[in-house]
Amino acid sequence: MNEWRQKVQQLMTDLERERDELRVQMHLAKADAKDELAKMDVQLDQKLAELKAKVASYDKDGDGSVMDDMGDAAKKMAGELQEGFRKFRERF
Repeated sequence: MNEWRQKVQQLMTDLERERDELRVQMHLAKADAKDELAKMDVQLDQKLAELKAKVASYDKDGDGSVMDDMGDAAKKMAGELQEGFRKFRERF
């Protein structure tokens, strides 16, 4: 009977240790996710600033001839950001 109690106690100890390890891993993953999201925030701000600068420089004469170029540039930037967000979601 004493051997049975020792096995149960060992099982409970192992389960508690595993739970604690998972908590630590979760905490580290949360910190990694915050860091990664902060990097993506910086990238988004940079891309938006680039897009605003491009919008300001396009079509200064008002003839509308550069709208396709602007649309392509915006789509490319949006695609890059969406890809970064997709990778972030997959990782976390």
